[in-house]
Amino acid sequence: MLWPLSGLGIETFPTWAVVLILAVEIGIRLAVLGIIPENRRPQTAMAWLIAIFFIPAVALPLFLLIGSAKLSARRQRRQARINEEVLRATRGMDLSDQLRDLDEQLGATAALNRNLGAFPVQDGNRVELISGYEDYFDQMAAEIDGAEQYVHMLFYIIAEDPVAAKVLAALERAAARGVTVRLLYDHVGSMRTNGYRKLVRRLRAAEKEWPDCFQWRRALPIRPFRLRFSRPDLRNHRKIVVVDGRTAFTGSANLIESHYKRRSAQRMGRHWVELNAKITGPAVTGLDIVFATDWYAETDENPALTRHGHPMMVDIEADEATRGGSLAQVVPSGPGFPDENNLRLFNDLIYQATERLVICTPYLVPDDSLLYALTNASYRDVDVVVLVTEKADQFLVQHAQQSYYQALLEAGVRIFRYPAPDVLHSKFMVVDQDTAVLGSSNMDMRSFTLNLEVTLMVVDDEKIAEFDAVLAEYFRISSEVSADAWASRSWGTRYLDNVSRLTAALQ
Repeated sequence: MLWPLSGLGIETFPTWAVVLILAVEIGIRLAVLGIIPENRRPQTAMAWLIAIFFIPAVALPLFLLIGSAKLSARRQRRQARINEEVLRATRGMDLSDQLRDLDEQLGATAALNRNLGAFPVQDGNRVELISGYEDYFDQMAAEIDGAEQYVHMLFYIIAEDPVAAKVLAALERAAARGVTVRLLYDHVGSMRTNGYRKLVRRLRAAEKEWPDCFQWRRALPIRPFRLRFSRPDLRNHRKIVVVDGRTAFTGSANLIESHYKRRSAQRMGRHWVELNAKITGPAVTGLDIVFATDWYAETDENPALTRHGHPMMVDIEADEATRGGSLAQVVPSGPGFPDENNLRLFNDLIYQATERLVICTPYLVPDDSLLYALTNASYRDVDVVVLVTEKADQFLVQHAQQSYYQALLEAGVRIFRYPAPDVLHSKFMVVDQDTAVLGSSNMDMRSFTLNLEVTLMVVDDEKIAEFDAVLAEYFRISSEVSADAWASRSWGTRYLDNVSRLTAALQ
């Protein structure tokens, strides 16, 4: 005989032990009913409750390990202080009101971003899109070779391979010249790559060779034996490079070769396809402040204070020589921001769309708010197009993503899939003819809740033409998903999609 609540055989248990176990299990179930729903999406809370009720021995320890999406209280306090300082230092530099005169809704979006993430929207930015994989890192290395003061670099994944070596070698040359190099990478994201130990040896050697100039740290490190505990799936997913405060790089690419050093990808000829940007103008300082925040969190050193003798950088305003160009605004998000800044930005722009909306993302796992925004836009006769990869590199995410296709197709959303074996990893959205967002954030609940992300909003009709040129190349080789064909997919695929959808909510 098996006890249905715990799965334990109870024939040999004394009565008092059975009563005690039953009381504990019932007590746990009653407790989690009132604890788990607090400050969680209903679907997330329900997924955790179902898991704990059916498999408590597995789900309860898992919830205790990864059930909270909050960074430490110390990091949250620091983030709040930095936001206040950015708001103070950039008072009078924000163009939200001027943007309202041109487009009331976009001005309101810029004000939303300002209130949530602290950074102003400003003109004077030059944004160059870079779609070539190795070209992006070649330009980055060339810019680093011209560095005179400092280089700040943050990636989710950094590897030791021929492509990354170009940039790492440029960092070493910069340190040898006396340039200050600060390098951050996400601990879990990078340690999973082949050859990670070789990378660490190289960084340690550089730090030993140039101790006053070359510094590196792991972001959100997992070090249980050093009493540094944190939720293992809260990750720093940002991609930021800043050189001398004059030039920045950001986008979707990690610092790794296009196969991601995976033997399976090499065998099947799989490459990651990216879209990134090189930026000059005041948005560079915004990205630099985001980096400084992350560096400060890991080291207790504020690089802005080192350079300016001031708690935060204040040279964010464009000079007269760089007026014009693109309006741009930096939008940081993640567990340090309680209001899901990136999701609010995406939803706000989607509800503003009147003509067209194009989303390019490798992972589309929307929460209810984003799903409603997308379908509502289509019902408003907005031309809504979603471009995803045909076969993602993550099994569960691929099937979770597919579970939403039916609802999108029924609402009239057009779905295109970039052909396998490549992974379309570009992350951007184009709204009507004048606005785009580009950055590290996927359109999934992980990026909204668990990952530290950074997004750049660009308002510039001429720049939108460049995004359209990139999209045209993607669409040229992509295929559209037919609503009838998708509705007739196999029962097994539907089952996998639906089960994976449940796991996506366990956050």
